[in-house]
Amino acid sequence: MEILNLSLPATNRFATGYLSGNEEIQSFFHYNFQSASDYNSRLGELSERKFYRQELAQHITDFMSRFPTSSRVAENIEKLKLENSVAVIGGQQAGLLTGPLYSVHKVISIIKLAEQKEQELGVPVVPVFWVAGEDHDYQEVNHVYVLNERKPEKKVYPAKNHQKIMITETKLDKDMCLSWVEEIIESYGETNYTNNLRQFTQKALDASTTFVDFFATIIMEMFKEQGLLIVDSGNPELRKLEKEYFLQQIENYATITKQVLSQQQVTEKAGFKQAIEIGENAANLFYTDPDTDERILLVFDSETGLFSGKNGGVGFTKEELVNIATEFPERLSNNVVTRPLMQEWLFPTLAFIGGPGEIAYWAELKQVFEHFGIKMPPLVPRLNITILDRSIETDLAELNLDLKDVLEAGTSKHELKFIDSLKDRELEELFTETKNYLKLQYESIREKSEQVDKTLRPLATKNEEILLKQIGFMEQKVHESVCRKHDDILRKFSRIENALRPNGVPQERIWNPYYYLNRYGIDFFSNLLTLPFTFDGSHKVIKV
Repeated sequence: MEILNLSLPATNRFATGYLSGNEEIQSFFHYNFQSASDYNSRLGELSERKFYRQELAQHITDFMSRFPTSSRVAENIEKLKLENSVAVIGGQQAGLLTGPLYSVHKVISIIKLAEQKEQELGVPVVPVFWVAGEDHDYQEVNHVYVLNERKPEKKVYPAKNHQKIMITETKLDKDMCLSWVEEIIESYGETNYTNNLRQFTQKALDASTTFVDFFATIIMEMFKEQGLLIVDSGNPELRKLEKEYFLQQIENYATITKQVLSQQQVTEKAGFKQAIEIGENAANLFYTDPDTDERILLVFDSETGLFSGKNGGVGFTKEELVNIATEFPERLSNNVVTRPLMQEWLFPTLAFIGGPGEIAYWAELKQVFEHFGIKMPPLVPRLNITILDRSIETDLAELNLDLKDVLEAGTSKHELKFIDSLKDRELEELFTETKNYLKLQYESIREKSEQVDKTLRPLATKNEEILLKQIGFMEQKVHESVCRKHDDILRKFSRIENALRPNGVPQERIWNPYYYLNRYGIDFFSNLLTLPFTFDGSHKVIKV
């Protein structure tokens, strides 16, 4: 394997400006992730704050006990207990089979940055993955894409889920899931690693009850030797550690919303669209109904003085909500505004690994952090990675296509140019002349037939449409025949597009890690960690 660094634009204008060091964008954050001295400053800030390290380490020990582990995991849990230790943290939803590739890229980013900063700063740095189990967006995690007839096809896990319940509480139908996974693996084709992958998946499913269990088992099997630590934001036991922080959020709910709205004015003035949807009455907390397990976003109704769901259903006074936070903290969970706060209160975070969208919405939280007397950590963009198979590299060379150009824009314009070069100009002109002549003659036919009988005009028009359609049919058949003679080249265009920019978006947003586990083995992604990654904003192309 080797790594190639390319300069590509980020997926949104904000992230592009952030990576380039735009001063106005940098002013929305407390630290510059590209400044070495800022990490020393961050260490100083963290040393003055209080964290419940022992309790957190014990929770992680208990939570991770049912997942694949190693001595490195135990070492990192012990590190977390040390007063001078810090964490590199990032998170993602618990997608089936880990979800799109960028979930695994985020894990790789967390582990690599933790390793690098531990060497640079001389303090213990642990990698932590925050599984967003409290989220309830089932449609985001219940599918993967496979290749079908030269096109990406969404394969949805067939179990239905019509409730807004947390992914932590979403149960797996093991037989159904196994059958679904078997179809996906089968679509990849048989390799030397297929049987091992099937056996591993069966074992992971047997040990899992929920989506989060299944996700965490696969992730830890891939990265246990690197000492990755994981937490589930939807875990009831973690909520107990969050109790006092829920109380702070309830007490300051109005100020939190006010500060977000105020910071949004700053970012909008700079020309950026609002990243967080928030109303003036937002409470920024979810309540989970213990009878239905439904997750309800709370707002404050000034007329009734109650914290209630947008569509009613529940209603609490401030005192009642405080009591819930004290006695039943597992019933509360964070939204996009308060999750970063909770994460920062729990962990001594040296740096946060985020995607382009996350960086944009963190920019709207600066004043919220300042209200609580803390700073946002350095936000480090996760590594953007494209995996380049040797066969695809060969196809690129044979078609004389530039890799950077394809990663940015795909192959469509090149394929259309090639198809256009195949056309028989003389035959094409004959078809055009025939259609134009037919149209001209039928205009005369309509005029003459109308003089005989006015009702014949629509019939003549219909007759013209049928003949033009038949000519078009013949024209299409000629085109298809020409393309078939060059199908081997067209297939190469298709292979390149599907491998590097499927559906017109980066590879990491469509394809699933299981394709690569089946092709290269269960250690494929952990082996990537031996490569010399740098967090310089460049796009990483890994040749395998």
